[in-house]
Amino acid sequence: MAHIEEVPVLVVGAGPVGVTLANLLGSYGVATRVLERNADVLDYPRAVGLDDEAMRTFQSAGLADEMLRDMIQNVPMRMYTRTKRCFAEILPATREFGWYRRNLFSQPLGERTLRAGLRRFPHVALELGTELLALDQDAHGVTARVRGADGAEREIRAQYLLAADGGRSTVRERLLKLPFDGNTHPRKWVVIECDQDPLDAPYTALHCEPRRPYVCLRLPYGLRRWEFMLFPGEDSEQILQPEKVQELLRHHVADPSRLNVIRARVYTHNSRVARSFVNGRVCLAGDAAHLTPPWIGQGLNAGLRDAFNLAWKVAWIVQGRLDPAALQSYHDERHAHARAMISLADMFGAMLSQTNPALAALRDAFFMSIRKIPRIRDYVLQMKFKPMPRYSRGVVGDSADRVQRECIGRMFIQPLVETEDGATSRMDEALGAGFALLGWRWDPRAALTPALRAQLDRLGCRYVAAQRARSGCAPDAAQAGPLPVLQDTENALHFWFQRTGADWVLLRPDRYVAALGRREDAAALLGQFAARFVPGGAPAPAEPAQAAGLACAAAAALNGAQP
Repeated sequence: MAHIEEVPVLVVGAGPVGVTLANLLGSYGVATRVLERNADVLDYPRAVGLDDEAMRTFQSAGLADEMLRDMIQNVPMRMYTRTKRCFAEILPATREFGWYRRNLFSQPLGERTLRAGLRRFPHVALELGTELLALDQDAHGVTARVRGADGAEREIRAQYLLAADGGRSTVRERLLKLPFDGNTHPRKWVVIECDQDPLDAPYTALHCEPRRPYVCLRLPYGLRRWEFMLFPGEDSEQILQPEKVQELLRHHVADPSRLNVIRARVYTHNSRVARSFVNGRVCLAGDAAHLTPPWIGQGLNAGLRDAFNLAWKVAWIVQGRLDPAALQSYHDERHAHARAMISLADMFGAMLSQTNPALAALRDAFFMSIRKIPRIRDYVLQMKFKPMPRYSRGVVGDSADRVQRECIGRMFIQPLVETEDGATSRMDEALGAGFALLGWRWDPRAALTPALRAQLDRLGCRYVAAQRARSGCAPDAAQAGPLPVLQDTENALHFWFQRTGADWVLLRPDRYVAALGRREDAAALLGQFAARFVPGGAPAPAEPAQAAGLACAAAAALNGAQP
C-alpha cells in the first residue's frame, strides 16, 4: 500500500443517495470516487415514492427526464377506515417547485438510471465490490483503507468523505461510533411485490383495518405491492414461504396462486437520527444519518434533501468558493428537519396501524367528521401537514423585514419561464447550476460595488432579471454587459415579489433563498452575506464545467449567459 490514490471527494455507498451525491458533484465539476461493497443494485422491494423536492434534485443533476421515463406521476393516496370507507384522497394540486408532489417508481430501476448518469462525467468513478475497512482523518483530509473486488487493499486520500452507506452504516456505526438516537418499532412488516398487476387500482391505499393493517399500491410496469403488518408470534422467515404469502393475499385477490411474486422481504421500521451529521471532514447522508418509518413516504426523499444540501457545499468548498467552516451548516440545516419528518411519520404510523378496534373506531369517527371542515380537509388533502424545510441557521442571511425574513431559508418557487430565444422551460434551467442573483424588473448588478461583484463572482453567481410577460419594456439595466431576462409567463414571480415586497433574491445552488431585499438594501445585505461565507484572496478558479461538458455550462449556453 505504498501508493496512495488521491481524490477531492470520496462517497461511500452507491445507493440512490450516494449516487445522487456523485451526480451532483459531477455536474459541479468535482472529481469524485464512489465505493460500493455490493457487486450490483440490490433487487429488494424498497422505496417507491418521490416528491417534488426530490424531482428538483434530479433536475439539478440533469437526470429528471431520465428518471421520469420509469415513473408514474401525480399518483393519489387514499386512506380507508376499518370498515373500508375512504376518508381521504390526497392529491396535491400545487406544483410550486415545478413538479408533482406524489410520484411512484421502482427503486432498483431508479438506481440503475442514476448509476448510468455517472457515465457522463470522466472525473467521477464508481467502484463496485469495494469495501471500506478503516478511515483516519486529520485537519487536511481523510485517508480511507479499502478492499477491492480482487481482494487487494489500498488507501485513498480525499479532502472529504461522504457516507451514504445505509442504515447499518459502517462509517457511522463501526468507524466513527456516532450515537444513533431513537427507537426500533416492535412490529415488523412483510413487503410483497408481484408483476402483471391483478387490480385496477391506480393509487396508493392505506387500509387501517385492525385485523391486519396493510398498504397496497400500483408501481410502474404492471407491478403491484402489498405491505402487511406482522403480529407477535409470526415468524419472519416462515411468513415468506409461498403458502404463507398466498394466505396473506387471499383476502385481496381472487386467486393468489396465479400471482407471480417476484420479491418478498420482511422489514423492521426504525425511527432514528444520528446525533451529528458532520464529524470533522466526514458527513453522513440518507439512511446513514437518519431512518424514517415509511408511513409518509419520506425516507428516501429526506436522503435526497441531504444530497442536494451537501453536494453543492462540498463542491464550493473544494473549489475555494465557500468558507470551509460552512460545512457545519449541513448538520445545522438538515438535522432538525430530519427529526421533524420522523416525528410526523411516527404519528401517522400510530394512527393508521391501530390494532385496537375501539381506538380504531374513534380514529375513524374523527377523520370522517373533519372531511366536512374545508380548511382542515384542504390541509390534509393538499399535504400541507408535511413540514417544509426552513433554515434560520446555516448559509443564509437575515432581514429586518418580517415577511422577507420568513422567506429566507425556504425553497424558492420554480415556475415556467420564457427565455430570450422564445423557449419555455422550468426556471432552474434558465438560472444555471450555481448561485443566482435574480432582480425583479431591474438589473441587480446596478447595486453592486466592484468589490462586492468580485465576491459574488467568486461564488460563481449568475445575474438574471425577470419581468412580467409581454410587458413591452425591458428591465432597468446597469449597462454592464448582456443580462439574461426571463418572462414570467405564469405570473408566479409577480405574486411572489409582490407578497414579499422584495426587488431581488439571491438563490443558492439548491434553490433555497439565501438573501432577499429591496434595491436600496441590496449592497448592504449582499455584502453581509458575502463577508460571512466567501473566502478572501484571489478570484475563484474558472468553472471546470465548460471543459468537461457539464450541466452548468450547458444551462448557461442555453440561455445566452456567459459561463
